[in-house]
Amino acid sequence: MSVFGTVSVKNGRYRIKGDFHHITPSTPIRNQDYPWGLVGVTNPRDMTYIHTYGGEAVFFENLCKGKIHGTRCDNPDCTFKGTVYLPFRIHCPDCLAKNTVIDLTDVCRKTAVIHTYMVCERSGAFNTLDRPIRFINVEFEGISTILMSYLSTGTPEIGMRVVPIFRTQDPTYTITDLSWVPTGTPQEALPKGFSFE
Repeated sequence: MSVFGTVSVKNGRYRIKGDFHHITPSTPIRNQDYPWGLVGVTNPRDMTYIHTYGGEAVFFENLCKGKIHGTRCDNPDCTFKGTVYLPFRIHCPDCLAKNTVIDLTDVCRKTAVIHTYMVCERSGAFNTLDRPIRFINVEFEGISTILMSYLSTGTPEIGMRVVPIFRTQDPTYTITDLSWVPTGTPQEALPKGFSFE
């Protein structure tokens, strides 16, 4: 039995261990309207991709710790010095200088408002969110960008105050470790594995 592959980094180099490709035997596709029946085969394959976060790793690492990090341009020569970004941006889009990582958790808890939303009854392949998915665009005081995320409980409304929740148990280290709920939502109403901190 093969084991799914794992990746680590040591001395600045990726260390790849295990099996990243799994071939499953083909199964016949049969047309019951014809005597020969066989019209093709399924060809299932399982492949593991290595996706690196680079400079955004601090953002994803800290979600499971109940923290939201963004960035700020601190370049004194930038016309837009002091601009704060969430989602996380490694470089300032105006001057291209490397941004400073900052903790925006408190700002998000105190000022998050639904800017707009969309409810999806159907989703694409590999979706892990419960349907219907209540996608929300969240705006914050003092932050120049809008974050796209999802509302875990409640019915979204434009202008609704929301607070962040975090998947602190069994995190995926992806953006789905961050979600939002209406202000005043009790802890017991949160999805399994999520908390306010």
